Amino acid sequence: MAILNKYVANINRLLKDIKLDIMANFIQVDNRGLVIITNKIAAISNLNTIKQYIKNIDVVDSNEVMIPRLLQSKSYLKILGIPYYIKDTNVPISSDIVEKFIQITYIFNNIVLASYLYIIKAFPKSDMAIIWVAIWNSQSNSKAKNLINRCFNIGSHITIIYSMNINSSILQCKNC
Repeated sequence: MAILNKYVANINRLLKDIKLDIMANFIQVDNRGLVIITNKIAAISNLNTIKQYIKNIDVVDSNEVMIPRLLQSKSYLKILGIPYYIKDTNVPISSDIVEKFIQITYIFNNIVLASYLYIIKAFPKSDMAIIWVAIWNSQSNSKAKNLINRCFNIGSHITIIYSMNINSSILQCKNC
């Protein structure tokens, strides 16, 4: 613990010397590796400065230092316009099928799903589905903002993506 405090002090000295207003509060070691907690949201340039310092520490293998990244949050979206049943069958559409379409659709480039897709019928007697999607988003919500109100095709069906405030109790099972 004492050595981690020394590294925090050295990181803060480095950040102060180059006149940055961010400071490291503490360093934590967990199963993901080294986690450095800062006093405010860091810019990529701040993270790169800290990364360079960590690479120069003698006890750290510079090949094991990962690319710094900002915290991410989950954003919830819903996709409408997809039939609940696969064409000419009574088999409900699966999340695997929808996920494959999402992976090949250009508007989902650089989008990482945060959990399984959840599919339900829009209404009990409806043949249309509602698909809930949780994605990892940037702190500015730019990834979700770029998807909201966008359309894409799944087969001959035109789907539209909406923003959603989700109640986590809804998402208790893989396919509801």
